[in-house]
Amino acid sequence: QVQLVESGGGSVQAGGSLRLSCAASGYTYSSYCMGWFRQAPGKEREGVAAIDSDGRTSYADSVKGRFTISHDNAKNTLYLVMNSLKPEDSDMYYCAAEAGLCLAPHWFGYYKHWGQGTQVTVSS
Repeated sequence: QVQLVESGGGSVQAGGSLRLSCAASGYTYSSYCMGWFRQAPGKEREGVAAIDSDGRTSYADSVKGRFTISHDNAKNTLYLVMNSLKPEDSDMYYCAAEAGLCLAPHWFGYYKHWGQGTQVTVSS
């Protein structure tokens, strides 16, 4: 049973930084795709960043140059470092995982496993 548990959300002023973590357990795939999504109430879940088991990354245009995704294989933990945060980055953030290649890394329908989410609030 794959479990993903996010942490690290919180409130920060515009221009500040946060680091989100996603601890994975029950996950033994040698090839995988993991991603971060965000969702505001009433809106579709939006792909923010993704990384595959070879370390290749991809980002939404809205966060390029500000957010960095990484994965610590030893700790089986996914991270998202968010710098230069803007009020429009305020959302619930979710991590997701799927076995195999990152065929559709920014499409929420591609992923089977999800965490419960962590709230990020950026004030102006």
